Amino acid sequence: MMSGGNYTTIDNQKISGSVPAVSDPGQVTVKFADSNLETFPPSEAQGKISGGSRPPRDADETFSKPVPSSDESPPSGWLRSFTVAAYKPYFDVDTSDVLERIKDSLFPFNGSFSEKVASNPDLYGPFWICTTLIFVAASIGTFVTYVAHKIQKKEWDYDINLVTWSAGLFYGYVTIIPLGLYIILKYFSAPSGLVQLLCLYGYSLFIFIPALCLSVVPLELFRWVVAGVAGFLSATFVALNLRAHIKSAGERWFLIVAAIFLLQLALAAVLKIYLFTVTV
Repeated sequence: MMSGGNYTTIDNQKISGSVPAVSDPGQVTVKFADSNLETFPPSEAQGKISGGSRPPRDADETFSKPVPSSDESPPSGWLRSFTVAAYKPYFDVDTSDVLERIKDSLFPFNGSFSEKVASNPDLYGPFWICTTLIFVAASIGTFVTYVAHKIQKKEWDYDINLVTWSAGLFYGYVTIIPLGLYIILKYFSAPSGLVQLLCLYGYSLFIFIPALCLSVVPLELFRWVVAGVAGFLSATFVALNLRAHIKSAGERWFLIVAAIFLLQLALAAVLKIYLFTVTV
């Protein structure tokens, strides 16, 4: 050790406890692992700090953890009909699909509705069409009777039975009639899918929504014309879309199609008598 002035130098010698000097102080190349800094959050890093780039976890992971699988297997067979998962495919439609099917029901003479929905029949459209019909029938019927009573200066009372009657009529018709037709076609060896029939009959009722709105016009003849046109279009829509399929039932196919057509007309007549007619 040498000292000169205020500085102290240490000789280049081995001292106990010191770190030996680097023998070859050349340029050291540092290599970094490849990473994609443009991605957030970062993916699994392949370095030593793979867990350091992840965001902190919640203290309570009750809602983020997957539900532990139970020992019970999912229901199968007819028991699956009572699960929500069994009906999810029939509600998997877009708004454009529903609008396209509604348009086909308003122009029934093409008779191509069944072919278009054969691969993807839905129950979403029929459900909301029936629900809208119930609301429109109750609101329009209530409004028309209210105005008629006020014009004649008579006391008016709200009829709650109009809602329950409409719900029973539309939901019952779009369920019972396709189910009965499904059984009949199966008996005549011309089976058709039950969901396809429910879809067809559900969309066939859409024409009655604008018809009910037009029933506010206080002209009895006009109401009969509106109900008749709506019933004819609805009956034609169902009959033409089932005609090609029912022809395989043999010689009686015409009677089945005629019965389907007349049944739709009967529905229009019932709607005219009970919903389109205003009594004071």
